[in-house]
Amino acid sequence: MAFKKFNVFLIGKLFLLLLKPLTWIIVLLLIGILSKNQTRKKKLIVAGLVGLLLLSNPFLFRIVAKNYETPAITLKADQKFETGILLGGFVSYNIKENRASFNSASDRFIQTALLYKNQHINKIIIAAGNGYVAKHDFQEAVYAKEHLVQLGIPAEAIFTDPLSRNTYENALNAKKIFDSLQISGQSLLISSAMHLPRADKLFKKQGLSVISYPCDFITQNIANNFWDDYLLPSSTTLFYWDSFIKELTGTLIHKIQGRI
Repeated sequence: MAFKKFNVFLIGKLFLLLLKPLTWIIVLLLIGILSKNQTRKKKLIVAGLVGLLLLSNPFLFRIVAKNYETPAITLKADQKFETGILLGGFVSYNIKENRASFNSASDRFIQTALLYKNQHINKIIIAAGNGYVAKHDFQEAVYAKEHLVQLGIPAEAIFTDPLSRNTYENALNAKKIFDSLQISGQSLLISSAMHLPRADKLFKKQGLSVISYPCDFITQNIANNFWDDYLLPSSTTLFYWDSFIKELTGTLIHKIQGRI
């Protein structure tokens, strides 16, 4: 059974690799360069370069994706929730050096700490296991808890799900924690704005009453610089397309499987 789960997990990772826009751009360019037919060569190379130009433009990405991200919310000073659920993906782990570090999605961690410090939440559930294909013992939830404790948050207020490998398992394991602690009422679901539309559906499907608390915005993160925001190609935008396509594909697959 464990082997079967790993195979499904690995297939899912490979499937996401095939969905990456950069993968297709590279394929077009390589086939074009290697093609002996000059007409085909020219068309494929032009198609690859045009695709690279369009998919690296931050303005075009925002046009497509801006209505997908969960909008920002502002909590009232006296608005309180029993629990905040922090979803993983904000820590990167280097297997060779056995070292972990916060990555570009670490706003999830920061906002959770602030929510607790500002007394908006009384407990924190960290739903973050190991989503890597390569097998190792690193657990993001454990790492995150250690750092929250270093910030002065009591260890007894933090509960962890260190075993889940994806958002669906996050929801399943979080439900078990909720049931064991007999937590009722609404909770904040804390994650990146691009991730929350899918995550929100998965958690609610498990019967959890959650309110999405978005952070780490992509389409709303505009520096008001005309050249950078509208014209100049951006390698980061290619990464954003990966995230957006992953969320759309994940939502579709979950619907087919009846998980949302």
